[in-house]
Amino acid sequence: MRRLLFMVWKELLELRQDRRMLPIVFVAPVVQLLILGYAVTMDVRDVPMVVLDEDRTSSSRKLIDQFSASPYFTVQSILSSGREIAPYFEQGRAWLVLSIPAGYGQRIGSGRPATVQFLADGTDATSTNIGVGYATNLLASYAQELVAERLPPGTRPPGGLVADVRVWFNPQLETRFFMIPGVLALLLIVMTVVLASMGIVREKELGTLEQLHVTPLKRWQLIVGKLLPYALIGIIDIFLVVGVAVGWFQVPLLGSFWLLFGLTLVFLLTTLGLGLFVSTISQNQQQAMMTSVFFFVVPMMYLSGFVFPIESMPAWIQPITYVIPLRYYLVIVRGIFLKGVGLETLWPQALALLAWGVPILGLATFRSQKTAG
Repeated sequence: MRRLLFMVWKELLELRQDRRMLPIVFVAPVVQLLILGYAVTMDVRDVPMVVLDEDRTSSSRKLIDQFSASPYFTVQSILSSGREIAPYFEQGRAWLVLSIPAGYGQRIGSGRPATVQFLADGTDATSTNIGVGYATNLLASYAQELVAERLPPGTRPPGGLVADVRVWFNPQLETRFFMIPGVLALLLIVMTVVLASMGIVREKELGTLEQLHVTPLKRWQLIVGKLLPYALIGIIDIFLVVGVAVGWFQVPLLGSFWLLFGLTLVFLLTTLGLGLFVSTISQNQQQAMMTSVFFFVVPMMYLSGFVFPIESMPAWIQPITYVIPLRYYLVIVRGIFLKGVGLETLWPQALALLAWGVPILGLATFRSQKTAG
């Protein structure tokens, strides 16, 4: 027992001497708990929706007010034409559309049944189901209020309100259609960030990195040579995952595969840059792995919208998600797979990835040169 205690004490002393491991061991779990404790939720709130009001009466405005006052919905805009719906869905600015037909107010006033339509973006099947459930329940409650209102003499009680629900992009609301494209993004993160950082640090541990520095190789050749194998792994993963997703799981690829391929290469700039950056701040493979997982992979997975909708996160967390590159790539991969959108819709996400990837790769290259020097 005494020998065992000496061994434990020795390991603790070595851990204390490794100053870079202490924040990973103690600070990272607390930070993740504080952030993810609020962000990880299956509740759906503030569902972004738009309204197509073709009736333009006081009755239709009262119905719209019901949704505006609800904590579960955020009315983004009142549309004037059905042609305006598609851009809101394609760009992800709305999950739900309330369409009020012409003659709605007249039917309500005369006591006849009235039908309103809900159009839902079925990309995220779970959130769509919850959002449509909220909407239909609110509509049913409002219908009961109309019946309970005191009416002028001689007026018949109003008829019921009927909801006609139609789902775009994923009519069957298959959850795997939402999750499987996101798996491609997660695999790229793991394969390129974690493996690249550990691969370069392994050279440090073996002492071969210093030997490479004295070879005739230029610095950029050394960096590209170290990162290119992991880029090739990511490229191979693209073909494998897309092939399995489409061929085995029958996930529809409605957009251009080559656009997906090109924008994935842009995303790889970010992930490889992160992997190189982690390698410059790590002394061993253990540090590299823990830094990659705790500070990058896990926060990206939970704060990017991979599983939990960003709109349902607390307001103070949502701005943090804008610095998560995986957020933008998920919009790209799911938009191309399920919505068939092109670069004319996805260019903001592509620019965001470039704005992330080029600086982080430049910073990591600078740090690696400084470390080598």
